[in-house]
Amino acid sequence: MLLLLLLPAGLVTAFGLAGHGFSLLGRAGLRRTGRDARLRVLAALLGGAAAALYTWGLLLVAGAVLEAEDGGTDSSPLRPCRIPGQEERAQHVVDYSVSYVPLRFVCETTGGGSYAAESVPGYVNPAVLGFALAAVVSAGAATLESERRARTHPG
Repeated sequence: MLLLLLLPAGLVTAFGLAGHGFSLLGRAGLRRTGRDARLRVLAALLGGAAAALYTWGLLLVAGAVLEAEDGGTDSSPLRPCRIPGQEERAQHVVDYSVSYVPLRFVCETTGGGSYAAESVPGYVNPAVLGFALAAVVSAGAATLESERRARTHPG
């Protein structure tokens, strides 16, 4: 159920941050703005990229959930839990769960064990973290630059 709420929220956030970044850029142009404005543009665009990538991962997890919930022929073991070369492990899957941070589809096995299925590509979580950290650093640098400019050029 949470997936159904997070998917549209992620899309709105990604497009909103990208639109905000491009509108800041369009107001004065890249060459005529100060360093703090360029850093705010960068922060918004990086935040939009992080939200878009996270939403992409959510979409892949939602597909895995739909595939796992699809009953009928060939539904056991759960299809998302079938990893080539590890067929034996898939035979012991009893349930699944979704982890949102890091984003992954988790196959739960008998005896309390679990493993992450390969539903989300390996680049998604590190890239989301990298873009999000870069956005936070850029926003913080923009704030510091604005304060520095206000102290050196009052009024």
